[in-house]
Amino acid sequence: MEAHQHSPDSSSEECTVLEAPPGKNTCPQHAGKVADLFCSACECALCEDCMPDHEDHPKVPLIQGLEHHRCRLQEKLEKVQNRLPQISDTLSLVKEILQQLTNQRASIEEDIQSSFEDLHKQLDVRKSVLLMELEVTYGLKQKVLQAQVDNLIRREGDITASCTQTEEALAGESCVGSLLVEQELQERLGDLASLGLQCQPDENDQLDLVMETDGLRKSIHNLGTIVTTSAVASQSEAMGRGLEQCIVGHPASVTIVTRDKSGGACKSGNAILSAEVFTPDGSIVDGEIVDHKNGTYEFVYTVPKEGDFSLALRLYDQHIKGSPFRLTVSRVSEAEVEVSPSTTTATNSAAYGTTSTGSSEGAKRRGKSPGQKKKGSKRASSALGTPRRKNQNPIEDDLIFRIGTKGRNKGEFTNLQGVAASSCGRILIADSNNQCVQVFSNDGEFKNRFGVRGRSPGQLQRPTGVAVHPSGDIIIADYDNKWVSIFTCEGKFKAKLGSGRLMGPKGVSVDQNGHVIVVDNKACTVFIFQLTGKLISKFGSRGNGDKQFAGPHFAAVNKNNEIIVTDFHNHSVKVFTIEGELVLKFGSNGEGNGQFNAPTGVAVDINGNIIVADWGNSRIQVFDGSGSFLSYINTSADPLYGPQGLALTSDGHVVVADSGNHCFKVYRYLQ
Repeated sequence: MEAHQHSPDSSSEECTVLEAPPGKNTCPQHAGKVADLFCSACECALCEDCMPDHEDHPKVPLIQGLEHHRCRLQEKLEKVQNRLPQISDTLSLVKEILQQLTNQRASIEEDIQSSFEDLHKQLDVRKSVLLMELEVTYGLKQKVLQAQVDNLIRREGDITASCTQTEEALAGESCVGSLLVEQELQERLGDLASLGLQCQPDENDQLDLVMETDGLRKSIHNLGTIVTTSAVASQSEAMGRGLEQCIVGHPASVTIVTRDKSGGACKSGNAILSAEVFTPDGSIVDGEIVDHKNGTYEFVYTVPKEGDFSLALRLYDQHIKGSPFRLTVSRVSEAEVEVSPSTTTATNSAAYGTTSTGSSEGAKRRGKSPGQKKKGSKRASSALGTPRRKNQNPIEDDLIFRIGTKGRNKGEFTNLQGVAASSCGRILIADSNNQCVQVFSNDGEFKNRFGVRGRSPGQLQRPTGVAVHPSGDIIIADYDNKWVSIFTCEGKFKAKLGSGRLMGPKGVSVDQNGHVIVVDNKACTVFIFQLTGKLISKFGSRGNGDKQFAGPHFAAVNKNNEIIVTDFHNHSVKVFTIEGELVLKFGSNGEGNGQFNAPTGVAVDINGNIIVADWGNSRIQVFDGSGSFLSYINTSADPLYGPQGLALTSDGHVVVADSGNHCFKVYRYLQ
């Protein structure tokens, strides 16, 4: 075959331009033509037929053009790839917020169920009281009327009988023999005629029920509100002179406008906003956030000294636009202040050591007073964990280490609850949903775990509280099994106590006499047992009185052998004698210093100071023995989320069950 053959209709003249065999440099516009140039203006390959259309355009050899184009593509690839870590971080953050939202929903659902169960119980109690009152009132009135009826019937019978006998005597023949009988009848009739009789009822028949239900029905109809906002930090902004200048000792004000993801202004309040004014050395300036309930907030603060400060404004733990702001505080008058452009320049958070003042508790902000004001933050979180102890840098977090993630293996937890610390350097964790107790060293090294799921003696169904007896025995409150189990220090079952008495034991502790203190969450009662199981005493009932509880959680014992109980739904801490007499009560519902949103874990240090885990505010507060607020443990770098049990380790640190984050954390503690 010939190497080259024309088609039948081809020209007889030889073609002067070589046709390119199919290949990678074929011109995309002219089939069969070889592209050997590259148009820099149009960024395309050129063959000879393309030249007229690109006559005035800059051209380079094809190889050079392709190489340049590939370099630009590589640059864009690297630029896009550099966004992957940012996307990954954002993805993690959004997933975390989604998980927090889900956890918050579950927690609020539990609160709703619990609240309405309490209302049902209170209605049932009131119903029983009314029915009992009805029976007592009816019984008293019925007794009076029935006695009068019986007396009248008796008198009626006496009169009827005497009248019948007299009529029979009168119907007979009058004679001396009947005279004696007639005299007796005459005497009897005289007595009956002169007998005093109550001819009016001794009682009335009134039994009415006054039941004012209209107001109650209206209250029930409006009972409870789900509070939220669509505000996001990335769109929200701040304005006002307080961002630009501040005079020593004079109040400065900043207005924060919250916006949704599209930039639209939010029209409602209740957003979780926090604010900090601090110097590079870490000193914090107090301030107050006012919620105007229309999507805007005002932060008012006063700086006591001159110098360079940073103002951090966060919404849901995220900096708003431009935050943190740098501001200079001077002693000159406002008229003399020269505002520098750098005054309002946003600075890098890391450069100024800003610390997050919020936490993922989200949660656990239920039950806030709508018009409540508080100092420095509206965040129900460890934002309030910024310590104010003297000579302590609040930017340096108190966290030493954390142990655990969600799971079922060693060192993993699912809804951990109670915490205990032994004198021999062990930390014990009640891993509630894994039905076991896990043991660690004070340094966080896993040692062992024990517990088998079940409802038989020696098994655990829902361990919620744990304590260590001076004998070394481990005492475990089992909420679902409704008893307290006692194990040896090696984890071997010994005995159980409280079976048949307890309804839902939550927390356990041991007093100075070796007695077991059990906080019954369901019965709202504190029980005191001997280790043998003999009940010594008990105190408490459901209610909001001083000697009552509403879902008590944990207990601790101080050096006076007094029992300190956290009263969850009453948002307070109460101190009792062993006999159940109230010694002290402190705390109220809120986010301020010394306030609680459902306190849980509690411990006492060697000086008698009381350390309390504030579940709904996701923080740890410290009080003196008289209930006066002292400080916070700084948890801002790794915020808590719904802390539960709390204890002091043998080396003087605070260990807390961070239930929402499925781990326990150990913090420095200055006693």
